[in-house]
This record gives sequence, C-alpha cells and structure tokens, in this order.
Amino acid sequence: MSFVDKIKYGEKAEQDFNIRTAMEEATRCLLCEDAPCSKGCPAGTNPGKFIRSIRLRNFKGAAETIRENNILGGCCSLVCPYGNLCEKECARCGIDEPIKIGKLQKFAIDHEKESGMKILKAPEKKIGKKVACIGSGPASLACATELALAGIDVTIFEQFDQPGGVLTYGITPSRLPQEVIDHDIQQVKDLGIEFKMNTRIDGKDGVEKLLKEFDSVFVGVGLWDASVPQIKGIDAKGVYTAQEFLKNARENNGNIELGNDILVIGGGDVAMDCASTSKQLGAKNVAIVYRRTIEEAPAYYEEIRYIQNMGVPMITRFAPEEILTDSDGKVEKMLFKSWDNVSELSMKADTVVFAIGQKASDDYANINLPDGVFANGDLVNEGLTVVQAVADGKKSALDIMNYLGVKEAK
Repeated sequence: MSFVDKIKYGEKAEQDFNIRTAMEEATRCLLCEDAPCSKGCPAGTNPGKFIRSIRLRNFKGAAETIRENNILGGCCSLVCPYGNLCEKECARCGIDEPIKIGKLQKFAIDHEKESGMKILKAPEKKIGKKVACIGSGPASLACATELALAGIDVTIFEQFDQPGGVLTYGITPSRLPQEVIDHDIQQVKDLGIEFKMNTRIDGKDGVEKLLKEFDSVFVGVGLWDASVPQIKGIDAKGVYTAQEFLKNARENNGNIELGNDILVIGGGDVAMDCASTSKQLGAKNVAIVYRRTIEEAPAYYEEIRYIQNMGVPMITRFAPEEILTDSDGKVEKMLFKSWDNVSELSMKADTVVFAIGQKASDDYANINLPDGVFANGDLVNEGLTVVQAVADGKKSALDIMNYLGVKEAK
C-alpha cells in the first residue's frame, strides 16, 4: 500500500515547508535579475521577488509581495499547475530541477496567517461608485479586490451558501483545504466587500436589474452546468456529474454513500479529483475510463501520477455506450465502446461520475452584455486555471475602472 493510499478525505498529501526547508529551497534560487519565473505567472504574483525575500529571511516581505499581486495567493499555492507556468520557466531547469515555487508561496502565506498580518487595506474614503460582482469564484474575488482598493463599493452575489465558487465546491479538500480558502476569502471581506449569499442573478434580466442600482456589473459566474453524453441510462440512480459529486462530498464532509465500485468518466484534473475523493471515502474499486489516450488527457501529469499511486487504473480509448440498471433503477453496470468501434468493455458500477466537461448555464451562455457590464473568468476562458481566472478578474477590474473614470490604486 502506497503512502497516498492511506490518506483520508480532507487530509493533505504533502507536507508544507518549515523555516529550515523553506530557506534551503530558497537558497537554490539563482536570483535572476530578470526573473523568468515571474514572467510565467498569469496573475503577476512575482515569485522572483518573494523568493528573494524568503532567501533574505524577510518572510513578511514575501507575504506582502504575494498578497498585493494575488488575493488568492494561498489557494494558488496549492492548485496552480506550476510545472506548466512559473516553474517551467525557472532558470534552474537547465541545471537540476526548478525551485519549488508553490511550496515557498504556501510557506509565505502561512507566515502571514500565523503572524496575523493585514496586508491589504481599502481607503477609508470611498469615491461614490458601486459595482456588483456576480459569482464569488476566483475571477470575481480578484476583480472585487482591485475595485475595493480603488475606493469603489463592491457587492458580490453568490447563488450558493458559501463563497469561493470552484475553490469551495469543485476541488477536493486534500488538494485545497477549506481553511486555506477561508483565509484567502477573509482578506477580501476585510476590504469591506459585501457578500450576499444564496442569491442567484438570472442572466440578462438579472444583470439589467443590477445596472439600475450599480454603476457597473462584473459577471464571473463560472461553468456550473455539466456536459453529459446522451446515452441510455444516463438518468439512473447513482449517476452524478463531477460538480454534484464533489459539492456533495464537501458539504457533507465526506459522509456520503458510494458503494464499492466507482467509475469516473473523463481525463481532466476534475476527473482525477473525483477518483481520489472516491478512494479516500472508502470505495474499494475505483477506475477512470477515458475516451482518448493517456498522452491526450488534459489532466496534469502530477494529478495522474497521484491517482495511479492510489491504485486507481486509467482505462483509455473507451467511450460510454450505455448504463444498465437493476429493477429499482439503480446503476449496476456500464458498457463502453472502443475508439475503433470493435472492442467492447463492460464494468460493474455502484456509482458513475461524469467529469467530461463543464459549460455555462443556459441563461449565461452567449449572453449579450449591455454597456457597463463586463465578463471574464471561466465563463470566458472555459475553465483554464484558478490563477488565469485571477488574472482575468484583475484585467476586468481595470476595464471597469476605465469605464467609470477611476484611477487604479497604487
């Protein structure tokens, strides 16, 4: 049994840096004058600068650099695909291996929390402008932060009872603990931003109604409708979308009924999260079935390796064909057809989770935005990464400020 196979639901898979290990890692940094790692971060978190601060034992300065550039510095330290972004650009790649930027970022944010630091402060005097942000995911949180720092009154409207969007409801807590999400969001709340929970804004009509009360509106609703194949048995009991499955597990702290045989359909990071969650919740047999090759899977290599170390097989080149049920309408078996339309696969299942794509809800899909309304984040970039959503939110904040004739906060 591997180490990761022993991890329970909500437990972290990797230990954080302490002062000694953080200093050892930061000392490996080459202190590049024109740090390529900083250019590799979409949100401009500036790892070159905060790693330099850690190397000089200026942990406070490191935390300030991160938080001033990325309001979700804690979350991004755990879920960013560093190997494809800043670490990929690290100058040490040509020597041995890149600096572990994510773990150093988490170390600095932990110092911020333990020290009780309050880095960001909104101006006491407001400028008399009001902006509404629809959704409380990464893009909206980043946009709201930039606006609040410029003296704008911001209200965030969220359809669920907890803020965070995909952070709270779409990522397994083993990768992103709730306490990290809560700490990041508290930094947003401390800026005086108002959160209105359990409040859904319905598409164009809801947006136009907000425009009567607010000077501008940001739409960052994300992708909360799932793509599912139109196959026989898709409505069977025990069949879930990834969003339903992960949200249910989070809200119930892992206390959900799964059965022993779990099939996860898909090849992205969300599919990997669903598989690892199933394993951590006690399912004996968990398998991923993906219609393309493992090389074509969009999941990052580290996530695929993680579920493989848990003993989860990834069966490739088979697409869903039919879901078979028992007399009570409960899923019992699933049939697949191979890419060549010759081979067939039959697998027992108590639970089937579809993680094959997400899309905007019907009232936000292809919405025509009136003047003064700006949209970004997953709704626009189709769910790339959390750090890209942060970058998109910051960009939209600048667009809104230009629209309102407001200067950017220094």
